[in-house]
Amino acid sequence: MTSVDDMRVTSVNVGREETIDHGNRRFTTGIRKRGADGPVYVGSDVVAGDTICDTKHHGGADQVVYAYSLDDYEWWSTQLGKEIAPGTFGDNLTIEGLPTDMNVGDRLLIGDILLEATAPRIPCSTLAAQMQDPGFGMAFRKAERPGIYFRVLNEGEVSAGDAVTYIENPAPVVSILDLYRLAYDLRPDPADLERYLEAPLAERMRASIEEKLSAARRV
Repeated sequence: MTSVDDMRVTSVNVGREETIDHGNRRFTTGIRKRGADGPVYVGSDVVAGDTICDTKHHGGADQVVYAYSLDDYEWWSTQLGKEIAPGTFGDNLTIEGLPTDMNVGDRLLIGDILLEATAPRIPCSTLAAQMQDPGFGMAFRKAERPGIYFRVLNEGEVSAGDAVTYIENPAPVVSILDLYRLAYDLRPDPADLERYLEAPLAERMRASIEEKLSAARRV
């Protein structure tokens, strides 16, 4: 596995609106992302050329970029017995050496672009439809390789092959995998929830934790 000292962008992926049929449901989605031929501009609220259909759960200023590790794709390819290409899970950036886990507030510097980790990706029915496997959401959950959402602190262009510098949060509060596990925790510790709220979370994640904290306090 590549170390964080030798991280590199493998692929920059964008998707257009498509329809996916799965079972008796039809999904309109931009999850099917394909590698761009040249540089892609990453702005404070958008990845140029990319489409987000479900704006309730995806996109926004705190989840502009979704990144997935090439190493985790290779793991999935082994598990599933077929090649899983970059962009399959809806990632904008596929990065060689990207850790499965990071702390919220850790940053990636790619040329002029500065990204800050904000939340894990929580699997949904659209991912199962993309994989044409009704059980894939559970498999994804158990694998604990969710990929990471980032906010954009500085805009710029990114291309396949660009080097990535990993900058650790000097005052970490909560990790991406802690938040991922929290999504499925039916009895979270209120003290943990209060602490997690001190991190620079994505707003959707913050709202979810605040709801869990309110519910825990009522028990």
